[in-house]
Amino acid sequence: MRISRSPWLLHYDGSSCNGCDIEVLAATTPRFDVERFGIINTGNPKHADIFLCTGGVNAQNQDVVRQIYDQMPDPKVVLACGICACDGGIFKECYNILGGTDTVIPVDVYVPGCAVRPEAIIDGVVKALQILDDKKRRMKQEGYRSLTSEEYRKQLEEKRADGVKSDA
Repeated sequence: MRISRSPWLLHYDGSSCNGCDIEVLAATTPRFDVERFGIINTGNPKHADIFLCTGGVNAQNQDVVRQIYDQMPDPKVVLACGICACDGGIFKECYNILGGTDTVIPVDVYVPGCAVRPEAIIDGVVKALQILDDKKRRMKQEGYRSLTSEEYRKQLEEKRADGVKSDA
């Protein structure tokens, strides 16, 4: 795999038990060494290429997730790590959980697991790097642009409305 520059990764914990967060940290240790792919951790969304989310989305953090996503420059890739980030996980039926990351922003790569293993996280990051390179190429050729969180929200609402109409 060839990447043109070192991609920067931003990790955000939505509302998890922290099991996946520990595994994300383990992926950066010398034993697993995700940094061999040139990955650099950042705390600033304006520098990030990859948004790695763990934990489910709830009413309190949905605006934070949207804001981080919207602050990231194009092209960007979103990685949902752990079953909670993928679909809400064991907390899915809780009153305060809205669901996985894709309830508020578009997700490019899903990495399920409870807790997700470092090897799976690294596989997800490698897939994210391929998607990032594809998006960069599309940006240059055809003026590709990621959806904003507001555009994504409207798409979800339209899909839900179409689903209600077809059931009637």
